[in-house]
Amino acid sequence: MEGNLDVRGAILLYTLAGLMITFAGFAAVLLAIRQAVGGHLSSLDRFLAKTVLINVFVLTWGAVLPPLLMLYGLGEDKVWKIAAVLFALPMLAFLLTYSHRRQKAVGQRPARGAHAVFVVGGSAVVVAMLVYVLGGFEHSAAAYISAVVLDFFTLAYAFVAALDIILAHGQPPPADLTK
Repeated sequence: MEGNLDVRGAILLYTLAGLMITFAGFAAVLLAIRQAVGGHLSSLDRFLAKTVLINVFVLTWGAVLPPLLMLYGLGEDKVWKIAAVLFALPMLAFLLTYSHRRQKAVGQRPARGAHAVFVVGGSAVVVAMLVYVLGGFEHSAAAYISAVVLDFFTLAYAFVAALDIILAHGQPPPADLTK
């Protein structure tokens, strides 16, 4: 019989993955409701929906990655280090290019508050986790899982902040969203 192949926090990671996919479905349903009541989807709506879905899938990747790596018989310390790098690289690329991608897609930069929480806060969390885990400090599992959780909540904050725009029922967004 094989030994326990689960990493510390595996149940929490599986729960997070399920929660994140549910959140993505909720976001998609909100857009469908808007269309059903006659609202059209603007380029900003489509960009925000795509951003939420991509972010959720990167976060889900981060949640399932440690248990997946454990299946390869790696030691738990190696699992967290490899997972930290394989999660941090796409997440940082996604977060750090957000403002540019939004400017290109809709002609507007994100609101300052959303940028501060989503881009700056989310990136800082990932970098801190990466440094901590690769530094070999105790409780790498806690640092890694905390980063996934905190980045999920930065996404949730950014999504809630964007709800006024998404559910505006065809009203044009304010001319300047940077205030």
